[in-house]
Amino acid sequence: MTIDPGNGAVMLAAIFLILNAGLSMALQLGFVRSMLIAALRMTVQLALVGLVLKVVLTSASAWLTFGVMGFMATVAGYEIMARQERRFAGLWGYGLGATTMLLGSAIVTVFALTIQIGPDPWYAPRYAIPLFGMTLGNAMTGIALGLNALTGEVTARRRGIEAHLLTGATRWQAMTPAMRRAATAGMVPIINAMTATGVVALPGMMTGQILAGADPHQAVRYQLMVMFLIAGATGLGLIVAVMGGVIRLTDSRHRIRLDRLRGS
Repeated sequence: MTIDPGNGAVMLAAIFLILNAGLSMALQLGFVRSMLIAALRMTVQLALVGLVLKVVLTSASAWLTFGVMGFMATVAGYEIMARQERRFAGLWGYGLGATTMLLGSAIVTVFALTIQIGPDPWYAPRYAIPLFGMTLGNAMTGIALGLNALTGEVTARRRGIEAHLLTGATRWQAMTPAMRRAATAGMVPIINAMTATGVVALPGMMTGQILAGADPHQAVRYQLMVMFLIAGATGLGLIVAVMGGVIRLTDSRHRIRLDRLRGS
């Protein structure tokens, strides 16, 4: 069964955005502009993606598949940088988040395609692009939250970290509490998602498979596999990102280098 809500139903759903905007203005919460821009961007992006995917998903071109995935990673890397209150200066500002997110998502996606799913060819776009998109999006959120928490924690607790360094601690020892808080912040969304999935939330992909006629047990197994892959990509990218952030926020002489943050 295919469900087509139509343009009218989509516009009716947008009423709730208008309601939220009105409440924000009345209570002076200040998220009207960002919410409306996000909604407009989402609408345009989805419309364009729908046109592109119609061509890409029916092709067997490796270059086209990897080109789309590369573009997705490039945009996601920018979004990680844009979400930082205290971003790293220079190429690190973009490169750290983009590289670690791509690393985690690529490793997990290739693993799933070559060992678990096994399409022919292994880079078949109808499997590769949706799976890469799911892992990429969640890794982006986790890494953005983790790096933001790391830079905020180091900035706020600079004196305490420097006191540890002065007593002979290495930068890794002194930064352990900040790393722990950053890792926790980055993993909270996926941990909450795994905890609530199946009881509080029914994943759209699994529900869609069941509505399309798939066996519920098969849909559950596929959803479990995807959630484990997403958690793996998020955790892998986050850990490398946090470690890279620590290296950038300190130097080989075990000193704090907040001058490497933009605006510090």
